[in-house]
Amino acid sequence: MIRIAQLSCGPEYSGVQGELQKAADMVGAELIFPEVSLEDVMNVEERFGIEVASGDLNLAMARATRIVENPDLADAVFVATCFRCAEGAIVRSEIRKYIHENSRIPVLSYSFTERTTAETLLTRMEALVTTAKFKGLLSRERQTGLTAGIDSGSTTTKSVVMKDNEVIGTGWVPTTEVVKSAEAAYNAALESAGVKREEIQGLGTTGYGRHLVGREFGAKLIQEEITVNSKGAVFLAEAQKGEATVIDIGGMDNKAISVQDGIPGTFTMGGICAGASGRFLELTARRLGVDITELGKLAMKGDHKNVPMNSYCIVFGTQSLVNSLSAGSKPEDVAMAACHSVAEQVFEQQLQEVEVKEPVIMVGGTALIEGLPRAMEQLLGMKVMVPDYAQYIGCVGASLLVSGLVED
Repeated sequence: MIRIAQLSCGPEYSGVQGELQKAADMVGAELIFPEVSLEDVMNVEERFGIEVASGDLNLAMARATRIVENPDLADAVFVATCFRCAEGAIVRSEIRKYIHENSRIPVLSYSFTERTTAETLLTRMEALVTTAKFKGLLSRERQTGLTAGIDSGSTTTKSVVMKDNEVIGTGWVPTTEVVKSAEAAYNAALESAGVKREEIQGLGTTGYGRHLVGREFGAKLIQEEITVNSKGAVFLAEAQKGEATVIDIGGMDNKAISVQDGIPGTFTMGGICAGASGRFLELTARRLGVDITELGKLAMKGDHKNVPMNSYCIVFGTQSLVNSLSAGSKPEDVAMAACHSVAEQVFEQQLQEVEVKEPVIMVGGTALIEGLPRAMEQLLGMKVMVPDYAQYIGCVGASLLVSGLVED
């Protein structure tokens, strides 16, 4: 059983602790609370260089110190504080950096609300367990044989066929009925590759519909998207050795993952609002009367500084968009402002929860909207890579990893 050390402040008072425990039980993990002495708690502020009013935050920092000094105590770490607490956000960030810099233990950083449920936490907990339990599989660098992957996402379903470390077929359809969409995407990938289904040696599934699709198609690998996407990203970017940062802005949520030698180190998932997702860019394209595939090219001609845009709410962001167009703003300026709006929220939320190290790799369908990587580059002051097949990142990761199971 994987031991996840919980370093937190406030889940008991918020009624969330039961949900944390339920999520851990669902993935077969044990939540542990490392013992520390009173002296450890009293001296921890000096070690971290910050003073906090909350005794629970001091306790969390003391437990982080104990884990770093005794890494055999835990297989993974879950750091959680209340979304509304600024002090908690600072301490959460400091704990995450401290563990990341002083150990190789995977860390998940998370801010909860009173409405956080076990289902919301499930993918995150699953990723922690996968990272801790299957480091050998995740360190795999080559795809072998003839394998396939299906990524059943919230807005699109993708599939790839790979043979001997190369993508030879792809399929992409909108997600409607989960199984039917997976069938269509998989058939398209097989047809593109010139391969029959019975020839596939192993299939991996990921994404929101991974369990349903995996059962329906008899997948050998059913895995959450955090580990799969990070693996696919560094594989396609040829960055499997050393440090890397993966940014995936999806149709419903976002992922930021700090990767070391192809294995996730620290990561975060989710967003406050759909204003920081591909959904907002779809709404922008529709309002501007262009196809989503043309939004990026339009944005590259514009200047976001000419259009004030609310970057924290899809409703107010859409209102800003409409007001700007009504005031005579150029469509290209509005398009670039929308890209910056999404990038800013990801930068201010998800990217504050991980160590951003080059190369920075942006993946997912939104990475093909040229204005979005450009906006992220301007915010980070770093080059952002968009590898070939960026939109198929989950399928590629699943196909690569399942080849390890086939080989074994």
